[in-house]
Amino acid sequence: MRIGFLGLGTMGSPMALNLSRHFPITVWNRSPSKYPRLVDAGAKVGATPRHVVEQSDVIFIMLFDAAAIDDVLEDLKRSLAGKTVVNTSSVPEEFSHYLAKEVSEAGGQFIEMPVSGSKVPAEQGQLVGLLGGDAHVVEKIRYIMQPITCAAVYCGPIGYGLKTKYAVNLYMTAVSVGLAESMNLARAQGLDLAVLGEVINAGPAASAYARNKIAKITTQDWSPQAAAKDCYNSTKLICAAVEASAARSPFIELCRSMFAETIDCGFGDEDLIAVIKILSNPSPN
Repeated sequence: MRIGFLGLGTMGSPMALNLSRHFPITVWNRSPSKYPRLVDAGAKVGATPRHVVEQSDVIFIMLFDAAAIDDVLEDLKRSLAGKTVVNTSSVPEEFSHYLAKEVSEAGGQFIEMPVSGSKVPAEQGQLVGLLGGDAHVVEKIRYIMQPITCAAVYCGPIGYGLKTKYAVNLYMTAVSVGLAESMNLARAQGLDLAVLGEVINAGPAASAYARNKIAKITTQDWSPQAAAKDCYNSTKLICAAVEASAARSPFIELCRSMFAETIDCGFGDEDLIAVIKILSNPSPN
């Protein structure tokens, strides 16, 4: 089975690298700076997205957003007959339906698989894949997901993988903002943040995610595992899903405004836990 991979960012690079250890793979990225490590692992480089499709049976997409995918779609469509496209990018649900239609009309098959996890799980092949689409197509290619996931969960037809991702990301965003506010309160009270971290890590709220973010705050390591700008993009998608489903979620609206402020303050390319930095500033209200 020949694999294609479009998009070698923070998540795409480790995903493609893990796949390259099991399958012949052709990759493409807007910036060639990401190629050397993949080439060293045996990957081929596609001159264009269309060239990647022509050399592949299953094509993974991990681009920033719907607009980035739309930019390459016309090039892809010319060679999609008989191919399977797996979109792992987080996009609006309606765009996923549009993408599925475009791929189908071009003679291909489409699966959505947004992933839960950030850079470290991606490097470890421990992402959780949230699959949406035709169940028979999913089962046919499920084994390909093994190098990049610890679990690949079938959520339902097109749209359901993304709906699940929105719900999961709401929870993860709440954890992130809650942790940032907790650490900020401790700091404002003159407490040792390492001590608070020890308490949290020993208690019922302990998790690998919390340990990671606590360590980043206490060491002031803002290198992105999932960037604040990506989290802001996620909150926008979640808010749209909340509105479309007539649910009530006032907290995510607040989180969206906090991450917008984080970006406005120049921290958008830093890890999402850099949201703590804006808590040291006076309230904009």
